[in-house]
Amino acid sequence: QVQLVESGGGLVQAGGSLRLSCAASGRTFSTVAMGWFRQAPGKEREFVAATTWSGGNTYYADSVKGRFTISRDNAKNTVYLQMNSLNAEDTAVYYCAARRTSSGSYYYPIGYDYWGQGTQVTVSS
Repeated sequence: QVQLVESGGGLVQAGGSLRLSCAASGRTFSTVAMGWFRQAPGKEREFVAATTWSGGNTYYADSVKGRFTISRDNAKNTVYLQMNSLNAEDTAVYYCAARRTSSGSYYYPIGYDYWGQGTQVTVSS
């Protein structure tokens, strides 16, 4: 099993920044990549960004390209999501996820095996 704990969410004004963290523990060696998803009220969970633990590949949703940056610290088993130029549409619960295989799309929740409890991000306009 892999446990994921997110932190760093909060309330921020439009145009501001936040950095989310996701600390992984347990059988982290069984995972190959980490991702961030978000879910706004009444909407489906959507992909935000992903990275392989090797750092060789990163993926972003079009809606966050150029504003968000995913990074990882392998020594700490932690993945970060730096979010800049936030707007009201970024308001959601943000979830960290881990996957055990590199095959298949990184863009859908079904490809991930472990999930954190989520952290709320609220952007006031």
